[in-house]
Amino acid sequence: MKLFRKRAVIVVLALLILCGIGAISVYFQYQHTSTKRLPDRYSGHIEKIRCETDHDGDGVDDQTDILDGAWTYLNEKRPKYKSVYYAATGWSNDEYGVCTDVVAYALLAAGYNLQELVDADIKAHPDDYDIEEPDAMIDFRRVRNLIVYFRHTAISLTTDTSKIAEWQGGDIVIYKSHIGLVSDRRNKDGVPYLIHHSGVWQSRYEEDMLASWGEPVGHFRISQ
Repeated sequence: MKLFRKRAVIVVLALLILCGIGAISVYFQYQHTSTKRLPDRYSGHIEKIRCETDHDGDGVDDQTDILDGAWTYLNEKRPKYKSVYYAATGWSNDEYGVCTDVVAYALLAAGYNLQELVDADIKAHPDDYDIEEPDAMIDFRRVRNLIVYFRHTAISLTTDTSKIAEWQGGDIVIYKSHIGLVSDRRNKDGVPYLIHHSGVWQSRYEEDMLASWGEPVGHFRISQ
């Protein structure tokens, strides 16, 4: 009987330790997305584009500005994933964010105010958006609206991720219900990484998921 009790105590202690380790692991992973970048693993050569447009006149081309703007937002905000309606300004200005915020802040760094631009396009083409009551505080943060907006205003490119040279850092990629930016770093096959914000368990903001997240429904470049 004493031996049985001793073994039972050992089992209980072991379970408690395992539960503690599991809880600690969950704590450090949940809503703790890393900004650490993935290494560029592609050994081939693909020329990186530098577009001719510098919308904000800061001496940096739009493509580079957009990419830098995304990382500035992610590094400074370190957003946790949560969908919040911001009645005052429409912009996520706290510790939370969603996938569309990465794109919105990236474009803002290049001088493109996505909130104003989407609102204007909805008013100009209401039938294309199928929105009963436009709301500038949220419309620019909805993927279904952004696919329409970028089809109206941006350069539409291939959605075939095997055409690796046609995917460039700073491009916008849209899936059925998700949006992100194309990284300027690539995996060993030359497919760029995806810069995005997808959920509470995401381990990194940059992931090797451009071709595996789902079938892209849109691939856009703001300027050439």
